[in-house]
Amino acid sequence: MKILIIGGTRFLGRHLVNSARARGHDLTLFNRGQSNPNLFRKVKRYQGDRERDLDQLPGQWDAVIDTCGYVPRIVKISADALRERVEKYVFISSISVYPDFSKVGIKESDPVGKLDDETVEEVNGMTFGPLKALCERTVQDIFGVNSLIIRPGLIVGPHDPTDRFTYWVKRVAQGGEILAPEGPQALTQLIDARDLAEFILNLIENDMSGVFNATGPESPLSFGTLLDTCKLVSGSDAKYVWASVDFLEKNNVMPWGDMPAWVPETPEYAGFSRVDFSKAMKAGLTFSSLAATVKDTLAWANERPADYEMKAGLKSEREKELLEKLRVQ
Repeated sequence: MKILIIGGTRFLGRHLVNSARARGHDLTLFNRGQSNPNLFRKVKRYQGDRERDLDQLPGQWDAVIDTCGYVPRIVKISADALRERVEKYVFISSISVYPDFSKVGIKESDPVGKLDDETVEEVNGMTFGPLKALCERTVQDIFGVNSLIIRPGLIVGPHDPTDRFTYWVKRVAQGGEILAPEGPQALTQLIDARDLAEFILNLIENDMSGVFNATGPESPLSFGTLLDTCKLVSGSDAKYVWASVDFLEKNNVMPWGDMPAWVPETPEYAGFSRVDFSKAMKAGLTFSSLAATVKDTLAWANERPADYEMKAGLKSEREKELLEKLRVQ
């Protein structure tokens, strides 16, 4: 198949390129050339701004995969520019489109977030989800049944720019006492970027449309199992010190940021790590072993410079300070 990827050189995009090339597809990349410009030298690529230059892009494609749409106005420009030259528009959205995580088992048909002012274009923690929802609607309005909307949860694996998963992989590998959130029974959901890429390409090849929640793993994943797997893979002497939600709140330890991949299981967020992705599994979503994801993520992370600073998680001194507080309370 002929596939156009908007983006394609950072995280999910690069795994989509690798998977598509392995399957023998004819790829075209369109991006600004700012992220990893020397990647995929043998792939046809065009440099430009999607807001101005997509209509100048030559070619016809079976599908376009939009990996980096955040503002509906700009997504509309892209979709309009490609509507006569692309059979299917694949938009990478997010489970953040759901405004209410108090429900366990959120399905694709559940309500999505809205903005009082739909002209807002500032992307922040409050607007990210509703803006993604508006982007979805824009694609669906233009491409109709030829639109495919993917709503991933936390995407993990090699080349993750957020470090939300990589923090735990690296921190456990370092060993020693590790501050961990809530308790070993706390749940998390995640999906390996390579599994997500394979799933998206399977859907395209089978001419699937509609909306799919895409997260995992197949069975509920506890934080205890996540950290134990990291420990087993790295062979470290890590010891976990579980801090209560109350302790973390009182000490301004932020979920998702300071404690990556974790959100407290309060009534408000009871469904955050229990999103329903059964529709995706029925459509062919499969999962790598957690150990394989951890192993590959650790190998990649160890290739980064020694002075690299994590974008998520606690700094070493802050963690030591909190561990000491726990000892004396």
